[in-house]
Amino acid sequence: MKTVFSGIQPSGNLHIGNYIGAISQWIKIQENADAIFCIVDMHAITVPQDPKILREKVLEVAALYLACGIDPKKAHLFIQSENPDHANLAWLLNTITPFGQLERMTQFKEKSEKHEANVGLFDYPVLMAADILLYQTDEVPVGEDQKQHIELTRDLAEKFNKKFGDTFKLPNPVIQKETARIMSLQNPLSKMSKSDANPLGTINLLDSEEQIREKIKRAVTDSGTEVSFGKNPEDKPAISNLLTIYCVLSGESPIAAEETFRGKNYGEFKRVLADLLVSKLSKIQKEYTKWRADDSQLRQILNEGRDYVREKSSKTLQVVKKKMGLI
Repeated sequence: MKTVFSGIQPSGNLHIGNYIGAISQWIKIQENADAIFCIVDMHAITVPQDPKILREKVLEVAALYLACGIDPKKAHLFIQSENPDHANLAWLLNTITPFGQLERMTQFKEKSEKHEANVGLFDYPVLMAADILLYQTDEVPVGEDQKQHIELTRDLAEKFNKKFGDTFKLPNPVIQKETARIMSLQNPLSKMSKSDANPLGTINLLDSEEQIREKIKRAVTDSGTEVSFGKNPEDKPAISNLLTIYCVLSGESPIAAEETFRGKNYGEFKRVLADLLVSKLSKIQKEYTKWRADDSQLRQILNEGRDYVREKSSKTLQVVKKKMGLI
């Protein structure tokens, strides 16, 4: 059985881009893989966080994983910082990581423009490599923006294997092209982001019905009136983005969706999309409330996940240390 690893930071609010681009993939993956899903809190602190809020967000993300359909009987959920093997392997990988390769990471350049650069932010990709390599991961479902980090992970695995002998599997990125990038509702040329300065650009999984309807109503549209992807989605980026959201949540194919809205205007389409979002997210929110009402059960699932992954990761770390000459 193949091993799949992925994770989301517990900073900001999880939104439909996270659900469509990542979590909805995980729900399918858990059926036929050794699925390991992490809450990457050590990555989160590479930029300033309020400790009290961060602790709450960790549990919020865990509950949302479960509310969206991650099954703890099929997948393993855990908090990154509760497995020290991640930090240990990251340090060992640091010793074979070229400084210049990290300087070329585009996300470091982008984030260091918004926040004071620190060593953790610079070293973020090595910790991500450790996250993945610890579990002899076969596949990593990621967005396009993380592809460069997976390439670094593969480079480091190859370099280690060549220098110290076969140790790590080379993981493959899995990018769902059609839904990999859900864009901002206010700027369809920019990816929907937890850090978007404009709150109207994202629909959060815990938004109220009123907020959802208002955000869809005020979502930007393209010139013209036809609800379609056009000959090329890039020609109609705003409507194409909204149609992609509709297709994923409704299960309709792009062709069927265009037929559904043939002859309808943007306002009619937006009302249907808003209804769909309210229906889908209300179910997730109901499940979320149930999970957050019982911290002990939530904590038990996270503890069981941690114990499972530590058993796997400790074996990898032991091999790595031995090959590098550490006692």
